Amino acid sequence: MVILAPLFCGLGLWQLDRAEQKRNLATNLELRRKQPALSLNQTLSETDGAEFRKVVAHGRFLSDKTILIENRKHLGKTGYHVITPMKLNDTGEVVLVNRGWVSVAQLEQAKPLPTPAGEILIHGAINLPQPPAIELSLSDAKTQGVPHWPYLTLDHFSRWSGLQILPFAILQSPEDAQGFIRQWPTPQISDAMHIGYAVQWFAFALITLMIWLRLSLRKKPAEVAT
Repeated sequence: MVILAPLFCGLGLWQLDRAEQKRNLATNLELRRKQPALSLNQTLSETDGAEFRKVVAHGRFLSDKTILIENRKHLGKTGYHVITPMKLNDTGEVVLVNRGWVSVAQLEQAKPLPTPAGEILIHGAINLPQPPAIELSLSDAKTQGVPHWPYLTLDHFSRWSGLQILPFAILQSPEDAQGFIRQWPTPQISDAMHIGYAVQWFAFALITLMIWLRLSLRKKPAEVAT
């Protein structure tokens, strides 16, 4: 009891702390979405606290460096996410833009893949691409002359393209006219799981205490008189 009850209580308190962290994160994300859009045409290289912030960017797409992220689903159909780097005006920096989803059938019909020419203004939100838990080797196989990868990492794209890119990507807004289907999922952050785990750990501590009391208060059998 001395070992298990404090251990279970400590685990319960740890889960309550994790729940508080999730609530704070959800609040911060909501505040970021409500803040005014950042202009990427001003120097912005830090990503701390910037994910999901709205941004605007003015520049030119580098269409020859477009890649496709394969096996992306939309309404049960398989397709690709179209990633095109944009060279920003004023700063000359390069940022990756996820222009949206295109189906396999649409890709086969689009020869070449359409990309807005000239200077263009885009809107979107900052995204930090993350590799999967188990990374596969990335090849540069091509579909319709465009490389397609199973996932996107900034380091691999920089090595492949020879471009120095900003340490984040842009999920282009569905309100922009140019591009493809853009229905980006909104992250749902809930503390319910951690609250449930905390209740379980506290229940284990209570059960341990009850068992200890039950065993401690058990009467010894009466000694048989000789």
